[in-house]
Amino acid sequence: MASPAARLAPPAELVDFLQAGPPPVFIGFGSMAPSQEERLGELVAADRAGCARLCRRGAGPIAVGDDVLAIGDLPHDWLFPRTAAVVHHAGAGTTAAGLRAGVPAVPVPVMADQPFRAARLHRIGVAPRPLPFHELTADALAEAITACVADPAHRRQAVELARRIATEDDTAAVLARIDVASD
Repeated sequence: MASPAARLAPPAELVDFLQAGPPPVFIGFGSMAPSQEERLGELVAADRAGCARLCRRGAGPIAVGDDVLAIGDLPHDWLFPRTAAVVHHAGAGTTAAGLRAGVPAVPVPVMADQPFRAARLHRIGVAPRPLPFHELTADALAEAITACVADPAHRRQAVELARRIATEDDTAAVLARIDVASD
């Protein structure tokens, strides 16, 4: 059975945007900051990082243009491989999708266990220092995005981790643990 990403017919506007230049940076916080939509829209629209940006609709009023496009929900496994980096809240699912896609991250943890994953992304070399959501400004976001995409080591490490993840046999590892425990 084909995955949702394999069956995806992306909007023509998105295809055109992706083909118009180098891969953009995706910025999305999922449902983490619903009361911050206007602020997030202003941050995304700020052109301080100098790169094209995709932003998930719902992040506030976004001034779309040649370098900013607001998009709806898309499968991460389709979208993330087409990006230069992913700015996200370091939730478990988004973090895993970014690692599987082999793209560096700009972690902006909001709450709970997200700071742990954000710090881990930095320690394993796929992200610059985490930017806590309460410290998020247009300048800080631009600096973090620039640090992420300008350092080729982040991309190399992300690609290597994606390769290793793709070749893992998780089921065999679990079964081996179960067999050992039952002896």
